[in-house]
Parts: sequence; structure tokens; C-alpha cells
Amino acid sequence: MAVDLSNEEWREALRLVRRTFDLDPRSPGWETARSEAFDFMRRAESKRILKLAHLLQPGATPRTVQAALVPLERVDTRSRTTDAEMGIRATDEGRQASRAPIVVVADNVRSAFNAGGIFRTAEFFGAERVVLCGYTPGPESPQVVKTALGAADALPSERIPDIRDAIDGLRAAGYAVYALETADSARDIATFTPSFPCALLLGNERFGLDPDVVASADVVLEIPSRGTKNSLNVVSALAASLAFVRARHDAGGAERAHRDVVGLAGQGNG
Repeated sequence: MAVDLSNEEWREALRLVRRTFDLDPRSPGWETARSEAFDFMRRAESKRILKLAHLLQPGATPRTVQAALVPLERVDTRSRTTDAEMGIRATDEGRQASRAPIVVVADNVRSAFNAGGIFRTAEFFGAERVVLCGYTPGPESPQVVKTALGAADALPSERIPDIRDAIDGLRAAGYAVYALETADSARDIATFTPSFPCALLLGNERFGLDPDVVASADVVLEIPSRGTKNSLNVVSALAASLAFVRARHDAGGAERAHRDVVGLAGQGNG
């Protein structure tokens, strides 16, 4: 079962409970250790840790402390097995961003959860920045910051209230503008070759982009459905779209580098 909050909170709970369990219950420090563990766990944000806190309340015994320790150790063992023994990279430490000239424009995205997901997804794929339009919440929202898991700080963003103004500014700066929308005129993003720099337009979770915004885009792109539903959650749609677009950008860079090498080789043979 997945931990429902950060591992840091679970690790601290484990440390405090383990310290209590390792002490002789007759020693003066046992009650102090029990009290510290109880105070930490009863204030935890994780509901699972909160449920264990009562095992360390005043009157706790070595047996109840052990009952709290066992599930904490199970989570710790599972985490270490998953991350270390299976070679999964569990932290962002030391990673350097590789940015591509791709701007994500989010218009009237209502959910702070989705807005945070947009930041996290855009940062993950190395987008240049996020433009917030309409009532889309941004880094000023604690819920966005929490969901973005640091991406709202790592990725630049700007607020332009009207998406039409944002489109005008991007186009004036040389960006191709692509609307992500289900429409009769939409092209399959998996087979489309975008120009760079470019902007991807996202709309409201329920209503999508305004029709005039869709009409103003250079190209309308969609992810073809293979199921009975014709659309994805806005964050899922962005993830799939950025995967395609970023791959095209990187492949284009490799092709340009290859042409440059071939050109230099030709000059050397001349």
C-alpha cells in the first residue's frame, strides 16, 4: 500500500517509535521518548500515522509501542526495497533541467489540483514556462504548490488574464500556437511535426477552450481515443502531448546535429 504523504513524515515517526521501543520501559527516558513520539504522530498529516498514534498515548505499554512500530517498519522496508534494491531514483537531487522552447498556456483551469499537475508535468518534460490565463490558480495557491511538489518554484510562470492577449504576445515572439482540443479539424498529435518555439493551449476541464480561441490556433491537435470516452483529464492530456512534442523537439535537434556533422565533413573533403 502506498504511503499517502511524504516519506519524511514516516521516517520521523519510525525513528521516534523505534527509539522508544529500544529503551528499557523502566528507564527515566522511556516516558519522554514515548511522549515525543505520541505528540509527533497525533499531529501528523498522514491519516495512517494518526491512526497509529493512539497506541502511544499515556498509559502505553511496550506491547502497544511494538504494535505501532511494526506497520511503520513495513512501510520503511517496502520503501527501501522499491527505491534502493530495484534501482529506482527516489529524489531530484543533482538533476539539471533540460528546457525546450515549449510554453504551456492554461486557460480557465478551475481545479488547483489540476493546475499543480500542469506545473509538475510541464517541468518534468522540460517546458520553458507556464502561462496562466482566466481563473487558473497559480503559485499563490497553497493547493497548487502542494500538488506541484516543487515544480511551481522550479518552472517560471506568468499571468496574462486574457488568453487572446497571451496568444498575440507569443505569436509576435515567433511561437507557433497549437490548441489541444477534440474537434473535427484536429490532427493526430502522434503523427504531427510541430514547429519550435511553440505554445500548447489547454482549456477548462469541462468546456475546453473557447471556440474563437480554437479557431485562432495555427493547428488544433488531439490525442485520438481508442476507448468509449473521447477525452482525457487535462493533466493526462498535457502529459501525453508533451511527451510527443518533446520527443519531436529532441529528434529534430539530433537531426540538425547530424546535418552539421555531415556538412563539416563535406567541407573537409572539398
